[in-house]
Parts: sequence; structure tokens; C-alpha cells
Amino acid sequence: MKKIAVFGKPGSGKSTLSKNLAAATAIPLHPLDSIEYKNNGDRVDRKTYDREHENILAADRWIIDGLGPMKSFKQRLEAADTLVYIDLPYVVSYWLVTKRLLKGLLVKPEGWPAGCSIIKGTFTSYKVLKRCPQFWNDDFLDQLTATSTHKSLIVIRSISELNSFVKEQVKSKL
Repeated sequence: MKKIAVFGKPGSGKSTLSKNLAAATAIPLHPLDSIEYKNNGDRVDRKTYDREHENILAADRWIIDGLGPMKSFKQRLEAADTLVYIDLPYVVSYWLVTKRLLKGLLVKPEGWPAGCSIIKGTFTSYKVLKRCPQFWNDDFLDQLTATSTHKSLIVIRSISELNSFVKEQVKSKL
């Protein structure tokens, strides 16, 4: 467990899990939002993003959380030795996005890009969640399973699994 890709629907707990995983393993964490957005909330140009993403993938150890552009997502899946797919039910993801909004009105959410509007980001998350069944589905999981035969694939399907992942899975292997 040296190169870890954490991914799933918006509001699935990727940032929190990744932060806890990084703390437990001392593996450097690279939230995709931090390389995808400038400090003012605007997206960086694609060439800058691709260069930064490739630099991270070339490192010996990393945790990357998020999806990003499809080309970089596929590169990350190929380069990773551990895939953590958070596949919570849609109703839970919608609730977590809403909860992040409510809390975010008072305190910036962890892992949230500097300068990005929590309200705008929430509506974007809702739009993405609406389209997610086209991508995050059983076919995706079947393809992921078939292409990850030489990797560790962890699928998290509930809040309790999400909350206990670092404690039970990671610390027991260290």
C-alpha cells in the first residue's frame, strides 16, 4: 500500500477517509481539487493539471482522492497499487453533500478548494450525482474488478465501513 487512489461519488467521504489514511500511513496526500483549482476557485489550465498529476504519479508513495478528468482517472487506476472505491447508496451521498453545505456555511469543509463557493460547489455536486448512475454502476465495478487483478481493491458500501476503514484495515496491516 504505497500508491492509493480513493474515488467515488460526490459527498461520499473521500476527503475525510484520505486525510485519515494519510495520517495513519504517513503517505503524502494529494486531493485532486488542490491541483485542479487555483486559490481563487478557478480551474487551472489542463496542461498545468496534467503536468502536476503526472508528477504525483511518478512519486514512490501517494494518496490521491477524487476523480478529475477521465484520462487522469484511468492513469491513476493503472499506477495505483491500492484502489479504494467508496460506493455509498445515492441517498447517503445526497445527504452527505447537503450536510457538507450546511456545515460549510459556517466553516470551510475539509479538503474544499480555497476560493471555491460552497453553494456553487454543492449545486455542481447535485448535478454530478444526478448523472452518476451512468458511470458509477455495476458495469463500472465489474470493469474495475477485472482490470485490478494485481492490485488491492477495497469497496466501501456503508458509513460504518467508511468510518472503520482506517482503523480496521490499515492499522492492522502496519
